[in-house]
Amino acid sequence: MMNKEIFEKLKELEIEYKMIEHPAAFTMEEIAEYDLHSHGHIPKNLVLRDVKGTRNMLVVLHGDKRANLQLIRAEIDSTKLSFASDERLDKFLKVEKGSVSPFGVIYDTEKELEIYFDADLKNEEIVGCHPNDNHATVFLKFSDLVTYIKSCGHIITYIKV
Repeated sequence: MMNKEIFEKLKELEIEYKMIEHPAAFTMEEIAEYDLHSHGHIPKNLVLRDVKGTRNMLVVLHGDKRANLQLIRAEIDSTKLSFASDERLDKFLKVEKGSVSPFGVIYDTEKELEIYFDADLKNEEIVGCHPNDNHATVFLKFSDLVTYIKSCGHIITYIKV
């Protein structure tokens, strides 16, 4: 089920995008199988929490990189990191595992998530993210994705990982 609020926000911001529907894609391997990379770069999206659960973060990595939690931890000056629970995914982004997307920040109305982007993503012109549903990928300019996130009241911090 596509999240209409995401598409309404894209329309409100006059952001051009191309949406491609496909079978559910839970992994980078499935994304490659559906040839989605031919339309733009697909980043990895992680929702993490610190050891006490007081800091929650969305980390958007360049798709070619491994999710090195030790390196991310050092970059964001955090205690030990772990992946967020299903409950946290729903609370912050209204999404299930396998569908995590920066588009979901529209639902983090309390601004509880810290947003971190891999600095190497700035080199990508077009990126693709699930619209909170892994049966589709929305491709748009990287700069428009940044505009979208900022319009939801979030600040992006760029990290080197």
